[in-house]
Amino acid sequence: MKALISLLAVVSLLPMSSAYAQRDFTELTVEELRLDKATQVLPQVTSRLDQQVVEFARQIHRARNYTALTQLVLLHSRKLWRAAELSFEEQQDFDDRPLYWARLKMTKALRETPLFQELLAVQQGKLLWKFELYSRGLADIKFNKGAATRILITGFDPFFLDKNIAQSNPSGAAALALDDLFLGNEEYSAEIETLMIPVRFADFDQGMIETMLKPYIQGHKVDMVITISMGRSDFDLERFPALRRSAKAPDNLNVYTGADSHNPLVPLLRGEKLTGPEFVEFSLPADKMRQVDGDYRVNDNRQVTTLTKTFAPKSLKELAGEISVRGSGGGYLSNEISYRSILLRNQYAPVLPVGHIHTPRINTYQAQTNEKIVRQIKAMLLQAIKN
Repeated sequence: MKALISLLAVVSLLPMSSAYAQRDFTELTVEELRLDKATQVLPQVTSRLDQQVVEFARQIHRARNYTALTQLVLLHSRKLWRAAELSFEEQQDFDDRPLYWARLKMTKALRETPLFQELLAVQQGKLLWKFELYSRGLADIKFNKGAATRILITGFDPFFLDKNIAQSNPSGAAALALDDLFLGNEEYSAEIETLMIPVRFADFDQGMIETMLKPYIQGHKVDMVITISMGRSDFDLERFPALRRSAKAPDNLNVYTGADSHNPLVPLLRGEKLTGPEFVEFSLPADKMRQVDGDYRVNDNRQVTTLTKTFAPKSLKELAGEISVRGSGGGYLSNEISYRSILLRNQYAPVLPVGHIHTPRINTYQAQTNEKIVRQIKAMLLQAIKN
């Protein structure tokens, strides 16, 4: 109980914009509405964590007030993350999808709970925000192994699910595989903690990345931050992330930003435009990381697009005065998480190694491919921490 009260106190301090807090949270989201199809097509995947889903639904229906409901949200969101990791380890199938679909089942159950529907919109928003944060690993970060290097890693949910409901994301598999892992030997060592990120513009605009990463970067509680997402044919270390969004692709809520290559848009941070330079540069030890052997090449990708040209600058100086369209990582949320994390680094920990890895792309769920990708990421991490 003391742990729950402590968590409640911490979460109550997390920032939330008034626009987010005043939304109608009783309607099912586009993601939740995909559950019917997912359970038909992927019954074994979507049911793997049903024990946690059923227990959560049963207990929240018994809650009698907002405080009790909040405590249950905190408890079960943490339990879901831990259960997903345990299942991932037991199955050894490198499948990131059960966590994604179980989370949606639980947020759906929360929205349909009578007590939740009676709450004020601001209370509903806070409960869902807390559930998202803790079911994505935020409460599970603990660097306690005494390693020389503390590495914080993020992965992403599956996306483009209307094209393929069975889609997996290798970066999510990496997050589940690498969490709480110790790497190295007596000469060099690292302990890894991970987070899972939603593919939703609104969560980025609301400040989820800053909420998750800022305490660790500003407080000098980590020695390296690596954001990971699914990308192209090989591994790309994204050298120059850009400020603006330009991809025409929708997010997991089927939201389109209206941005394109002729009209790149600056994202928001809690109701205000995100403030920063048009381009930033990553600070991971790229030369070391490119030395690994594996099934895929590892590229130091410098190609960017501005309103005037597409090219591969050797330094940030060549980008002076340009308006960003696409960073090395593109114009979608993978570029944006890289930009936001490096912006935090530049503000609070200028010598901290921070950067983004794009993994090879997969078209659906491919266990062996996910395993190969995770294995090569581990090899890159080992190279990165060597003296």
